[in-house]
Amino acid sequence: MSHTLSTHVLDTTLGQPARGMKLTLCSEDGSVLAMAETNQDGRFNDWPETAFPSGVYSLTFHTGDYLKEHHGKAFYPQATICFELSGSAAHYHIPLLISPFGYSTYRGS
Repeated sequence: MSHTLSTHVLDTTLGQPARGMKLTLCSEDGSVLAMAETNQDGRFNDWPETAFPSGVYSLTFHTGDYLKEHHGKAFYPQATICFELSGSAAHYHIPLLISPFGYSTYRGS
């Protein structure tokens, strides 16, 4: 099966999208599939691949530069989310909520 993938980063301290945050998407074996940056709305879905096969992936959000620029500090310089695409073809959305001292994620829609 092939799946689609998107992400969205929100800065919960400022109550706004995290613009210009760098991202790295990797396959289960650690191969880099794409390096990207969130847009003005804190979103990204323009991957080089338009469909992803079922499998385990990791998405690293390079939070350090963004948090230092907007908050002066970053306890978590990166947040890496490991997830599995499986089952029938579906859209997977990986959101990230960040602040200088914490982050949270969930499967979005």
